[in-house]
Amino acid sequence: MRALLIVDLQNDFLPGGALPAAGGNEIIPVVNLLQNYFELIIASKDCHPDDTVHFQKWPVHCVNGSYGAAFPKELKQDKIELEFLKGTRNIDDGYSAFEATNSQLGEYLRRKGVDEIVIAGLTTEYCVKNTVLDALQSGFKTFVVKDAVAAVKAFPGEEEKAWEEMEKAGAVIINHRQITG
Repeated sequence: MRALLIVDLQNDFLPGGALPAAGGNEIIPVVNLLQNYFELIIASKDCHPDDTVHFQKWPVHCVNGSYGAAFPKELKQDKIELEFLKGTRNIDDGYSAFEATNSQLGEYLRRKGVDEIVIAGLTTEYCVKNTVLDALQSGFKTFVVKDAVAAVKAFPGEEEKAWEEMEKAGAVIINHRQITG
């Protein structure tokens, strides 16, 4: 079975947010369309406490219960079966959805009979890349929908390096039309 994992598509990672991916809002219609092609849809969220070591590296973002931590209203949410919350403690960054603290993603997917994960969301160089690498290491065939992912572009060349790293590790990079026709 194949599942769609929406990674960190949250207000703080969209234009106008605390740590925006420039094209973040442009992927929302693509992610909404993709949802029509999956029986199982799950999502991850950054869910930081007010005070965390993570904010020594990054601006304050996605604080638990804040507007910035919420999904944008434009994102269809009715089909999302479970949200995996990460970065919830003061001791970790929580880049990968496999680091969720409210539920163990790998175990959850195996219980559901998932062997293939299709990943969309934000941001290419951090949470998407780390989730992809962990999915591959956990034994899942992993696809990344390039036109349903956006980068924060904090450092020059990092986005390109992330795509190369994901592909070299075994991820299959696709376009949404390869799913939607």
